[in-house]
Formats: sequence, C-alpha cells, structure tokens
Amino acid sequence: MIERERFIEIVRDTPLVSVDLLLVRGGNELLLGLRNNRPAQGCWFVPGGAIRKGEPRAAALQRVAARELQIADLLALRPQLLGVFEHFYPDCFAGDIGVSTHYVVIAHRIDVPAGFEVPGIDSQHRSLRWWPLAEAAGSDAVHRYTRDYLPLLAG
Repeated sequence: MIERERFIEIVRDTPLVSVDLLLVRGGNELLLGLRNNRPAQGCWFVPGGAIRKGEPRAAALQRVAARELQIADLLALRPQLLGVFEHFYPDCFAGDIGVSTHYVVIAHRIDVPAGFEVPGIDSQHRSLRWWPLAEAAGSDAVHRYTRDYLPLLAG
C-alpha cells in the first residue's frame, strides 16, 4: 500500500487510470452511490476505482465490485467496454489541499436483470440507489461526469 504523502504526490503529478462500473438494471435503471469521499463528495456517482500497478483491467473490475458492492464475480455478469473518458477535479482524496485529480476512466456497462439487488455497500458510499435513467439525466444531485454516460446507455 502506498503511503498517504506519496500518493498525494502521485495524484499531483500524474493522471490516474480507473474503471467505472455502470450497472444497468432491466435496461432502464442505473446504480449510483452517494459518495462520502473526495473527489465528487456528496454527489451520486457510479461505483469505480483506480487500477493498481500491475493489475489487469479485469482484476480491477472484480476488486472494485467486490469492495464497493460485495459482488463476488462481476466477470460472470459480462461487463462490456463502454468507452474511455477523462474526469478532472479541483480537489483530491485528501481534501481541498491545492492538489487536483485527473482520471483516465475506462467505463464498463454491466447489464443486470430487473429485480437485481446489490449484495452490500462499502464505507465510500452513504447509500446506493437505482436511478431511472431519465431521472438521473435531469438531476443536479447526479455528478455531471455520471450524467455524461447516460446518452450511451439509452436503448
């Protein structure tokens, strides 16, 4: 595990590569979490996280799904690459300390059946909620980077 001060230096000096998990239930709802942590603290956002050095993308998807949602075998749900995006934040995980965050995000769509329930939640989120796509698109409570994904989920 990287020490806090070293990780602040990394975030200050380099972009982070991450995965986002867009769980779409029944073709019309998106799973969002209300974030406890920076960046995007207090916003509804899709689950996701940074890829670790030497970690294959599939392993990162599995780790993030297991940690944040307690989904043990995300790969069995057949994630589909949605695209690559960039997210820029004025702050970082350590707070508003003058260090911005730049993510290169590899987003994945995961279709789950109507009625699918997430097994659990981690400390990064105050709550999880299934949002109808149209409602998420029109809500300022949903982070703009999450809303950017929504046109790609329609249909």
